[in-house]
Amino acid sequence: MAKRREEDLLRLDEAARAGWLYYVAGNTQEEIAAKLGTSRQSAQRLVSLSVSAGLVKVRIDHPIASCLEQARSLRETFGLSFCEVVPSDPSSLSTTIGIAEACAAEMERRLMRAEPVIMALGTGRTLKASVERLPKMTCSQHRIVSLTGNIALDGSASVYNVIFTMADAIQARHYPMPLPVVVSSPEERALLHEQKVVQSTLALAAKADLTFVGVGELGLKAPLVVDGFITAEDRDLLNSVGGVGEIVGWVFDEAGKIIDCPFNDRVASARIPSTKTSEVVLVAMGSAKAPAIRAAMSGRLVNGLITDEATARILIGI
Repeated sequence: MAKRREEDLLRLDEAARAGWLYYVAGNTQEEIAAKLGTSRQSAQRLVSLSVSAGLVKVRIDHPIASCLEQARSLRETFGLSFCEVVPSDPSSLSTTIGIAEACAAEMERRLMRAEPVIMALGTGRTLKASVERLPKMTCSQHRIVSLTGNIALDGSASVYNVIFTMADAIQARHYPMPLPVVVSSPEERALLHEQKVVQSTLALAAKADLTFVGVGELGLKAPLVVDGFITAEDRDLLNSVGGVGEIVGWVFDEAGKIIDCPFNDRVASARIPSTKTSEVVLVAMGSAKAPAIRAAMSGRLVNGLITDEATARILIGI
């Protein structure tokens, strides 16, 4: 037993030497083999052992390393299936270019797959910026469906509806939601949802394999108010019943629960696809949206996130 222990300690000594030569001194495996008087294969195994035995601690001195660590922390804290954190732009606290680029790259990666998928889409500035960065592709095997309409209270259409922009870029079958975001009454919603074209779109959205959505805060600059979908009085009422954010119009509280209230009875959008059957990726950043982002993750309304490092720090409390 003592001899075996001595042999193990000797091998760890050799592994430590090999690890130092490789990671600190920058030697190649051939050079390590020559210096230790062993074969290249043995040198390779010793370098691997130095890592697996915990003798080597790797520290990457680059902003992306912090992003990777924050993404890991967010996945573990909120049980996410996917998370990407991009470096913040120190010259701007508002630009969404970084997360839009990351979202476009993730969309492209998924769309490149041969297996047919149903991709559901929310709306908003960040998602629009994302799909505008997609390359021209031919994805006839996929279907994309909008979760929400783009008609405001005065009958005007929002410029931030993204499904047509994406369909033009990727040449896929697409299914817009031919409805306002919010209607005047539950009865009007029921009547509109009885239309066959609407029923088929709602059914398709419910079967989405992958979903990308944004989130809106309910403060003074609430997107629903700014874009004319609801009034400031509606927003104040939603604040009074505990609303902290909305996804495609559906308002939820700080626990991430869709609120049972008269407003949500008038939302005509499709329900947010279930995270039990769909990967629902939230694409959002900013301190104003942080409470809504945290609530959406806590309540499992979403199980994926693309954000920036400044927002990630707020979400994980550092």
